[in-house]
Formats: sequence, C-alpha cells, structure tokens
Amino acid sequence: MSSDSLGAEQATTRPYEASRPRRSSDARRLYAALVFVPPFYFLVRHTPTSAFFVLVTAAALLALWEFYRLYFRDQRALGTMVLGLGAAAATLASLQWPWVVSDRTVLLLTVIAMLSYRLLSTRDLRKGLEDSAVLIFGVVYVALTLGYLLLTRALPDGEFLIFFVFLVTWATDTGAYYAGTSLGRHRLAPVISPNKTVEGLIGGFALALGAAFLARVWFLPSFGVTDCLVAGVLLAIAGVMGDLTESALKRSAGVKDSGGVIPGHGGMLDRLDSLLFTSPVFYYYVTVVKG
Repeated sequence: MSSDSLGAEQATTRPYEASRPRRSSDARRLYAALVFVPPFYFLVRHTPTSAFFVLVTAAALLALWEFYRLYFRDQRALGTMVLGLGAAAATLASLQWPWVVSDRTVLLLTVIAMLSYRLLSTRDLRKGLEDSAVLIFGVVYVALTLGYLLLTRALPDGEFLIFFVFLVTWATDTGAYYAGTSLGRHRLAPVISPNKTVEGLIGGFALALGAAFLARVWFLPSFGVTDCLVAGVLLAIAGVMGDLTESALKRSAGVKDSGGVIPGHGGMLDRLDSLLFTSPVFYYYVTVVKG
C-alpha cells in the first residue's frame, strides 16, 4: 500500500497513478524483483519454517521501525521504539511457537509494558497517551498482521499458499502501477493519494485474477475456479485498502516514502503495506471459508 509541501505522490513510487513512470525507476523495480525472488523461493520451498520466521521477523521489525519513525522523531524516543520492536518480535514468536507462550499472554504483557513504560520515560508526559497508542498500534498494524504469514506457512501445503498470496498481492500492485501510469484519468482517492486512479484499480484487479488462475495451473491445483475468483478479488480489495491506509498514515506524518531501503520501491513498509492486509484475509479464507 505525503505532506502538502511534497504534493502528490510521484508515479515512480506507488500504484494507481496517472503520470508516466521514469525508466530508471522501472529498472530499479525490476532489478529489486530479480534479486529478491530466487532467494525467497528457495527459502520458502527448501528451508525449515524457522528460516521463514527469521525472514518475516526481520522484514516486520524494519517496517515497524519505519512506522515508528513517522511519529517518534527525537533521540529520547529510541528506548520507546526498542520496546515496541521487542513486543513485535515476541508477538511473532508466539505465533510461530504457540506451545511455548500463547499469543494472548504476549498481547497482555505487551499492553501492560507499553502503558507502564511511561514511569521510566523521559519524554514529555503530555505525549504519554499518544506515545502508548502509537506503540500498541504499530505492533498490531505491522507485526500481528504480518504474523499471519507464519500461520499460513504452518498449514498443509503452506509454502504454496505463501507463494499464492505473494503472487496475487504483487500482481495487484504491478497491474495497478502500470495501468495507472499509462491509462489513469479518474482519481480514486484524491484526498488520501491524489495520483491513484480508477483505471489503475481495474488493472490491479485484472492482473490479480490472472495471477490467481496462473497459480492454480502452476502449483496450487487444490484451488478451484471459484477459489481463484473469490480469493483473487478478496486479495485485490485487501491490497488496495492496505496501500491506501499506509498512504493516509504517511500523509498525516508529512512524508512521501517510509524509507529508502529498497531501490525503486521506497521503504520496507511501502513494500509490505498491501501484505499487511492480504495476509490475514487469505489465512481466514483458507481456514474458514475453504476449510
């Protein structure tokens, strides 16, 4: 899934956009994908689940750090952010190994720690309520939602389910990006992200459905035609919501990108914004609807 001084988001960073992308940005996006995909496939398909846990945790902590930096901008907040990162890691560990400590216990301890840390903090007491709210929200928004990838990986054929949700989420983002930059005319959410367009949204939906059916033929034959249609639409909707949600958060913070760790894509949070919504939606589709 910008301040007024920055204006509308640039076409090189987000999907659904009306202006044409620069070739250099397209090349950076392609190079980043080529570098990421082979090791990601090997890690998910041919390594223990603990390796996937390390990958998800590292990505979540980096994204959460970027999220906290949208609000905490002074050195005195370093300890506060470390507390949030520790709670996020504990949350993910409880999802990976629930027999060690339950996620409900971790959630309870997280809330207690984040509400009581103000007793030791040197930050302005008038910001106590905001600080605690941002800390807790960050853990839920980034770590808990991304943790559904760990739950999905633990299901039967979990590695192929992971490939499905990544492929469809990526297809939504890619289809929206290129349809929006080449055909975009009608604004989708002018207040939140002025350059996202309805044409980009349609392109994202179309490529998401195509990716879902490709996954069925390629590696997930247990998904029927109805599964591909329903899951493709649900993931496309969730991906758009995740993208727009992060755009709203960045706009409120007055920044264009959450970071610059990924060439052509922005920060880690910029890359995970859609997955934060598609991961839980897909998990519950597989476990509740599909059974």
